[in-house]
Amino acid sequence: MKLGPAFVRFLLVFLSTCLLAACQMPVASPTPAPSPSPSPVPPTATPVPTPLPPAPVKELIICQMEEPNTLFIYGGPSRAARNVLQAIYDGPIDSLNYRFQPVILEKVPSLADGDASFRPVQVQEGSRVVNADGRVVELRPGVAIFDAFDQKVTFEGGTATMAQLVVTFTLRAGISWADGQPLTADDSRYSFELASELDYPPARMLVERTAAYEVVNERTVVWSGLPGYRDPLYFLNFYHPLPRHIWGVASGQQLLNAEIAHRKPLGWGAFAVEEWVEGDHITLVRNPRYFRAAEGLPYLDRVIIRFVPSLRQALDMLTVGGCDLIAQDLVRSGDPEVLWEAAVLDTVELVSAPGNEWEHLDFGIARADPQKRIPFFRDVRVRQAVARCIDRERIAREAFPYTAAIVAHSYVPPDHPLYAGDRLSYWGYDPLAAQALLEEVGWRDGDGDGTREAHGVAGIADWTPFAVTLLTTAEQPARALAANIIADNLALCGIKVDVRHMPVPDFFADGPDGPVFGRQFDLALFSWLNGFAPPCELYLSSEIPRPENWWSSSNNPGYSSADYDAACHSALYALPGMESHVHFHLEAQRIFSHDLPVLPLYFVPDVVAIRPGVSGVVLNPSQYLELWNIEAFDLQR
Repeated sequence: MKLGPAFVRFLLVFLSTCLLAACQMPVASPTPAPSPSPSPVPPTATPVPTPLPPAPVKELIICQMEEPNTLFIYGGPSRAARNVLQAIYDGPIDSLNYRFQPVILEKVPSLADGDASFRPVQVQEGSRVVNADGRVVELRPGVAIFDAFDQKVTFEGGTATMAQLVVTFTLRAGISWADGQPLTADDSRYSFELASELDYPPARMLVERTAAYEVVNERTVVWSGLPGYRDPLYFLNFYHPLPRHIWGVASGQQLLNAEIAHRKPLGWGAFAVEEWVEGDHITLVRNPRYFRAAEGLPYLDRVIIRFVPSLRQALDMLTVGGCDLIAQDLVRSGDPEVLWEAAVLDTVELVSAPGNEWEHLDFGIARADPQKRIPFFRDVRVRQAVARCIDRERIAREAFPYTAAIVAHSYVPPDHPLYAGDRLSYWGYDPLAAQALLEEVGWRDGDGDGTREAHGVAGIADWTPFAVTLLTTAEQPARALAANIIADNLALCGIKVDVRHMPVPDFFADGPDGPVFGRQFDLALFSWLNGFAPPCELYLSSEIPRPENWWSSSNNPGYSSADYDAACHSALYALPGMESHVHFHLEAQRIFSHDLPVLPLYFVPDVVAIRPGVSGVVLNPSQYLELWNIEAFDLQR
């Protein structure tokens, strides 16, 4: 204990008086003369502590190019919006390295644990079922179905027994909305009702195949599929909760533009929306009722998401403290050399991971109107020759100089547990082997002008020059660079390529007018963003764009293979945990890599740029949004 100076002086006087008194002999004392009363000793003053300065507010500034279009999950949120939604909601389920982890659920349901199961149900004529082709139909005589024993049968009328998949989801205890109200299973049921009312396209397939979505108690809900529906991702069929206690007074159509859903949705995540200044920024503040608050999360008090038009401007802002993290949309849209220079100078640090978006070169195999287009790529040997003509390693290296892009050999990334690996056909860069293959088919340069012509090529008139058009979009510098390298590579193999850049809406327009999905192209360059399961369904013959499915098809090359269809359908019918699920996914990739309906080029790397001092930013190959773990972001100024 530290003593105050007044108390020390008093103690010294007191001790001195006592010592002097102890040294004198006792004597008779005369009557003492009155003396003045001593002055009172002032009491010891209690020190007043100096108030500590308030803890600095931890504020992180994120720069992203696009402003969200809406924060309503059934309003068609853009990628920019989904990034922001990672802060407002957490989960319900995360995928890390292609494995699923519960966030607000007690566990991920599984057939092995019994919280997912098949039960036999009786169906009759007129019942809604999923037929043997995976389509929702009304059961009629002559419809092919799988019965409860997984046998493919033809319904002949009366009744039949089919299998129905049933999955139970249980919420963690103690989850609450940011306003303090408990989050319940009924909030998930309410979300299912909204998805059904609004006919939201991304949710349409699941809604159509949902027979029932029932609340069992405050924390438990049970999803039941239509008889015959076998969903390999059944454990994700938990509808994202929405706050019935706030939104339930409005219709789904009203919510599409309502402030409470469109701009300031109530969530349960690490942050809540404080303000949205249109055209400038969104401010997020810490949610004190976040269910992981006891862990000290989130580390940040505020997050400001600024909308910045260019990578160069974002880098300038970062150097003066106006930006702490540069999002992927700015990184991908900017000049890669600018970012590379900043990284070399240590102005920024780069965080990267293999991505789940894969760039591919599509071949026009079967045209919608074969009379109007020359079938340059109908012969698989020509597609294989093109694969050997193109230096994919160079494209991956030069398109992303600041990080390594992974060359693709399948529609599945190499780190996925269902990657086919050594079962694949690998087409390395070998122009001499490519030219020999083209000669074998009948493509030779007969007049010495550097461009091959047809000489006995099946279905193509002799002396037709091998001159094609490559369609692509102009939205990304990496894609433009890839298109130019492809054109140069193919020119060395005797194939003349005219690169044509198109506006995105025109490129992706539905058939019959859209050139790519109307099957009116020679070559097309674009990307698909994968989900969690291998997307073999992209190239099923049933997905070839035709008048009856222009708006929903994916097989724009027009590729058709009975063997591939059989393998893919079997893979889709099997469920995770079954041996056939692995076998048939590997087999579908094997056939794909040989037949090459498209040539996979590379997996686009996920990259963000951060200011030194920012921590906790982790990119993951099965999380395409960089803010998926924003609760763990931190910074030191």
